[in-house]
Amino acid sequence: MAFSFTGISDYHQQLQKKTITCSKALAFYLVQIKNKKHLNAFVSVFEESATQRAKDLDDALENGLPLLPLYGVIIAIKDVLCYKDHPISAASNMLRGFTAQYTATAVQRLLDAGAIIIGSCNCDEFAMGSANEHSAYGRVKNAAAENRVSGGSSGGSAVAVQAGLCMVSLGSDTGGSVRQPADFCGVWGLKPTYGRISRYGLIAYASSFDCIGVLAHYLPDAGKVLDVMAGYDPMDATSHHLPIAATLRANPAAFKKYRFAYFESTLTLPGLDPEIKAANLQMMQTLRNEGHTVEAVAFDLLEYIVPSYYVLTTAEASSNLSRYDGIRYGHQVQGNADNLTAFYKANRSSGFGSEVKRRIMLGSFVLSAGYFDAYFTKAQQVRRMLCNQIALVFNDFDALLMPVSPVPPFTAGDYQKDPVAAYLADIYTVLANLTGIPGLSIPLFQHSTGLPFGMQVMTQKGEELLLQDIGLVLHQLK
Repeated sequence: MAFSFTGISDYHQQLQKKTITCSKALAFYLVQIKNKKHLNAFVSVFEESATQRAKDLDDALENGLPLLPLYGVIIAIKDVLCYKDHPISAASNMLRGFTAQYTATAVQRLLDAGAIIIGSCNCDEFAMGSANEHSAYGRVKNAAAENRVSGGSSGGSAVAVQAGLCMVSLGSDTGGSVRQPADFCGVWGLKPTYGRISRYGLIAYASSFDCIGVLAHYLPDAGKVLDVMAGYDPMDATSHHLPIAATLRANPAAFKKYRFAYFESTLTLPGLDPEIKAANLQMMQTLRNEGHTVEAVAFDLLEYIVPSYYVLTTAEASSNLSRYDGIRYGHQVQGNADNLTAFYKANRSSGFGSEVKRRIMLGSFVLSAGYFDAYFTKAQQVRRMLCNQIALVFNDFDALLMPVSPVPPFTAGDYQKDPVAAYLADIYTVLANLTGIPGLSIPLFQHSTGLPFGMQVMTQKGEELLLQDIGLVLHQLK
């Protein structure tokens, strides 16, 4: 069956006109997933439950049920989000074969709004990685060039949208894990304000950084999904009551002229790809030509961003992942161990992959008695300085512009032997997570290699509507 998805609003019109049904749309995507299985975007496809869900929605529509905001919208979720009675593994052997015992608040709100969950997407193990090469199920291939990485850690979610395997997908963003794969795959990637969406039911990597985000072909669709998921949840003490608008304005070109800031140091890094630099500078000039203000702002903390991020996130990861010991739950080695310590060591050594082990060890080191003040406390102080400096920027400007990644999608395996280089490539995305502000990856450009890349815009906390307005302005100028 031929089906062309052109946005949730158009899809809902088709449902109302009865030119398509939820079941037929789902059948189309299930075929697409099978045809593009080699991309390795999914670890589990929920065909049985999704098919029943689509049938129930079709029956309800026939009986006059009004369209809910996400009625029949086919959504894939990252393999770190719980969906009761469905498998979840965080792409790790530690949780392979585990079944979710409850549904994440964000996923439940999608279901309550009429969505169909089609499956769970591949990712870097426990969301730790920037290339989707650290998965127990193997790497995800970029649909634009299969020898290139998809980005990480939400690479499967990005490719699922890029390759037309679902309408919208969910990822998690701890240091750019929605925005960077969106950039590499040429789709929209929206990371909301920290606390905007409940983390209840999201497998934790670094609790004070983790955000559930949205990847989509069309920005208004990402906004609709965000609207549904956002809001306070008593199960997550870090969630908040910040209001969010229900609709995205359709004609941002008619709005006021915006004030954009950028950090000059972000465009003078030696590792920045020349084409990415040129495209970002050209877009800034285009904005000026359109009457917007674009100014360089002094920022002397750039070199401290990545070190502070990795000190803090690995510390939190060390704490969060200590629960996976093979006793309460998780991978358990068969056979007799000499003692409890040896038993734990055997379970965790064979259950976790190399990147997760590396980050756990780094985190344990910075939390140790002799180094806590020198590393963890100092990183927290830098985080506070960053929050203060970003707040000052937004006193004078509407938004902050910078690249998403210093490089276009790289060839698989390029960073496998140099994890430090992979960490440094996060330099443009981790700022939003350190400071809790929202960020948006906008698909704008094409590299000479034929691969997509974009630009990133960030706004003050709680300003997701402004973020989306500006995103559409930039997209219209490409």
